[in-house]
Amino acid sequence: MALVKEIIEKQITTDDMGIISIKELILIKEDDVQISENIHMRMLEPSVKDGDNWADTDISNESSKVQAICNAVWTDELKAAYQAHLDSQALPE
Repeated sequence: MALVKEIIEKQITTDDMGIISIKELILIKEDDVQISENIHMRMLEPSVKDGDNWADTDISNESSKVQAICNAVWTDELKAAYQAHLDSQALPE
């Protein structure tokens, strides 16, 4: 009995802040017979903050399709606007 997990990107969308939403269909197959199906949603932000420093989101493990969308959408201007928006929302320490 061989179990196989297959992930299919069903929908990739972006919003005006550059957040990429990915809807995935996750299939579990046993001997080529589907035994499970699940929908998973996840998001990628254009930048991540570590302490006081901003860094680009690591997309190296994403599919080539997701990487292409991120690279097209996440311009330097968009990342700067995203970071400024989140910094303006931060609570004072």
